Parts: sequence; structure tokens; C-alpha cells
Amino acid sequence: MALTLTPGTLIVASAYPDPPFDLIENGSAGGFDIELMRAICAQLGLALQPVRYSGGDFNGIFDGLAKGSYDAVISGTTITPERSAVALFSQPYLEFNQGVAVNRRSTPKVASLNDLRGLTAGIQSGNTSDLVAKRLFADGVIANIQYYPYHGIATALDDLEAGRIGLVIKLHPVISWLVKDRPALAVAIEVPTHEKLGIAFAKQNEALCEAVNGVLATLHEDGEFARLEARWFPRAGG
Repeated sequence: MALTLTPGTLIVASAYPDPPFDLIENGSAGGFDIELMRAICAQLGLALQPVRYSGGDFNGIFDGLAKGSYDAVISGTTITPERSAVALFSQPYLEFNQGVAVNRRSTPKVASLNDLRGLTAGIQSGNTSDLVAKRLFADGVIANIQYYPYHGIATALDDLEAGRIGLVIKLHPVISWLVKDRPALAVAIEVPTHEKLGIAFAKQNEALCEAVNGVLATLHEDGEFARLEARWFPRAGG
């Protein structure tokens, strides 16, 4: 059995924009995840073919694996029990927490989750940030949750700038990237969710998953993974 749907090519789906994992630069796919997949493809002797997932709910991206639309999914994707029930995941390659962005002009004193009382959270449909938001809502911390289609993150941030919502929750490196050119917005809180990210494959494609796991180990051993990580996730002060 061939490793990939199209011999010699690895078709990989990502949901854009999701910087610094997945972004479009000058019409071409880029970001940490795409560069990682290029390095993996080079080791496996495959050509990378990135494709864009445009559905409104991120969890729908896994349907394309079962349908044979693409070979893999990489999109800053948290490994969860629900997702593992429908897809096969690689070994985790990174771990991050959730970040909470607020409008510093309208809510300048937010420094903890308790400071979010009475505010509405903006959440992308199918994003793991929804778990944080639902917990805050159940605990009576936030007043409501406003859902946006996955590709509508810019609208959520526009609404945060305009004061129509009070916060946006998203994986910390992503929300930090998205607000860096919006002076009114800032990531005020990091929620320790310790989410492990992985590459997803069709349930039956254990051979491809094992091959990718082998390359990930090699990339760690030869320092290439560390070089990619340092480029896209620079440490503060370093």
C-alpha cells in the first residue's frame, strides 16, 4: 500500500490564517507547520502539496482524512480524545497554553481570569479555546460566548477592538501574533492548558504516521526542529 493518496506527493490540509503555524505569504503557504512538513517531505522523498481548509468549524477538517481528500492535517492542531477518535495522530511536536486577548483601552486592568467578569468571549467554532470559554461561562466568570466561523478570526478581533465583545481566546502563540499589529489589543492572560500539538492522518494510515514519527525523531536529533522552533517561536529576551 502506498504511503500517500498520490504517489510521490503529500497532500496536507491546514486552516488559514493560523500564524505562526500556517499563513499565506505572497500567495504561498508558509509558517512553522508548513516548513516542518517541507522538512518531513524532504526526508521521505515526497513533494509537499498544501491545501486550504475553508470550513467554518475547525473539527470538520478531519472529515477530509476519512474521505481521502488529503493525506494529513497540520494546523497548530491540539490532540484531544474526540479528535483521536476520528484521526490518527503523530507524536506531539509542540506544547502550548491558551491566551486571552483583551482591549487595553476599554479594559485596561485585566490581569487574571476573575477580571473578565461580565465580558463576552469571542471563540472560533471547533477551536479548543471553546473548552476554556465554556468553563469560564459555567463558573459565572464571563457573561456569554460569541462564536465565529474558523476563518472569521479577523472579524472577532475587529469586534474586540470595537468593544462589541470583551475578549478573544486562542492558542497563545497564535493570538499573540494576531494582535501584534493592533495597538488597542494585548494578550493579558495565559491559561495553562498544556495542549500537545500533533499531525493528523487517516485512521487506517498507520504506515504514514509511523514514517512521519521517524522523521520527527531525526529532525530533533539533528537540530533542524530546534532551528525551526527558534525561528517561529523566539523566546523573550533571546
